[in-house]
Amino acid sequence: MTECKPKPIEFHRSGSREVVAQFDGGNITSDAGGLILREVEQRTGILKKFAACFVDYRDPEAIEHPVEDLVAQRTYGLCLGYEDLNDHDELRADPLLAVMVGKRDPKGEQRREVRDRGKALAGKSTLNRLELTGADADTGERYKKIAMQQEQIDRLTVDHFLDAHERAPLQIILDLDATDDPIHGHQEGRFFHGYYDCYCYLPLYIFCGEFLLSAQLRSAKIDPAKGALKDLQRVVAQICKKWRRVPILVRGDSGFCRDAIMDWCERKGIDYVLGLAKNPRLIKEVQEELKAAEAEWKTTGKMARVFKHIRYQTIQKTWSRTRRVVAKAEH
Repeated sequence: MTECKPKPIEFHRSGSREVVAQFDGGNITSDAGGLILREVEQRTGILKKFAACFVDYRDPEAIEHPVEDLVAQRTYGLCLGYEDLNDHDELRADPLLAVMVGKRDPKGEQRREVRDRGKALAGKSTLNRLELTGADADTGERYKKIAMQQEQIDRLTVDHFLDAHERAPLQIILDLDATDDPIHGHQEGRFFHGYYDCYCYLPLYIFCGEFLLSAQLRSAKIDPAKGALKDLQRVVAQICKKWRRVPILVRGDSGFCRDAIMDWCERKGIDYVLGLAKNPRLIKEVQEELKAAEAEWKTTGKMARVFKHIRYQTIQKTWSRTRRVVAKAEH
């Protein structure tokens, strides 16, 4: 026997309409889980805040889909696995997605144009204008008139993190990360990355736990740390404006072990733990520890680790000073 759930599940209302999940047939959708995303938006308003980071130069009299609706439609579509704009040729007639977006007429029965009736949401062409409008667009543009404000978007992600805490945390740990975003066509800026063995972008992220504080799309044809210091400075300044006394720790792999980042952290009193790629000089420094780890493994049969503190500076003087390195000898 299946575990049937005869009781309906009630969600936030959509205007005067009730939003209820029932299991008695009727119009069927496989994306009903998207209503949980709508609940998150109802409580946090993050999509509404994100939409406020755009300037709409379109004629107000001709607008049927405000920016907030376009942002919500595109975001929910991505979350539900519909990555391509072409998917919205059919999705625009989906009453469930229309409810998630917040359309008062989820079946599109009252659309202005006869050809649009039955399709409550925007088509791919309208969404395309949202995504491809340049940041410097103005009222003079003919089609693409919805311009993003990059600085506001950058501030929004940090503000969301700050607003989620009723009080200052005991410590803030910022994780720098550059990871591959594979691409499969001839997109602008494509580059083959040897480490990831594919054509990809190399976006830069800054996380604090589960909160994304910064995301920058970049070509893979760059140093992983490119732009990291600028983003780190912006995020730290915004955090310190609210919480001046909270200690901050910056973490990252060896791709971010750059003198400029370490020097700035030292001057600002910010702790850091960054990976350092091994090299012959470092290996020579831990020969005794490597032997000790091997001997311990032979005795116990278990993985052995021995640590050593080293004072180290690059031979080429790319580091402005000698720094403490913690070396791990493992066998």
